Amino acid sequence: MTAQPESTANNNGSTHPGSGHAHGPVDTVSKAIIEQLQEDGRRSYASIGKAVGLSEAAVRQRVQKLMDSGIVQIVAVTDPMQMGFSRQAMLGIKANNDVLRVSDQVAALDKVDYCVATAGTFDILAEIICENDNDLLLLVNQIRSIPGVLSTETLMYLSLRKQAYNWGTR
Repeated sequence: MTAQPESTANNNGSTHPGSGHAHGPVDTVSKAIIEQLQEDGRRSYASIGKAVGLSEAAVRQRVQKLMDSGIVQIVAVTDPMQMGFSRQAMLGIKANNDVLRVSDQVAALDKVDYCVATAGTFDILAEIICENDNDLLLLVNQIRSIPGVLSTETLMYLSLRKQAYNWGTR
């Protein structure tokens, strides 16, 4: 399992990774715990406690607080290709002026695993994972039918070269 930053909820209840809502400062001990979990999400609380200078119970409480507050989530990260999802792509989306509404609708789709509003050529970037070309076509058509979507560009993934979530707490 890998510790990853958790999405934060906005005022209407939807979630946006890195939406900028602060949970308050995370102290250096909690940051050290997060770094331990990012190295190995299966690491025991006792092992983490030794590394950061806390008891097992104190680490357990801090990890639970970090999860409850939405600062981290602990998940199993898979290789989509090995799970039978042979079509992965980044979809660049140009939208009308209501970019957040459109991005919320895109993000709500099951086959979208990452969605961000951006500045630049595209208003929205959405990572999509599908089983085959037909599923990809159906999903792209579904996204194109969302009111406010002006155009899309599909950037197919040919070879996954790196996927890491251990960037630390900087």
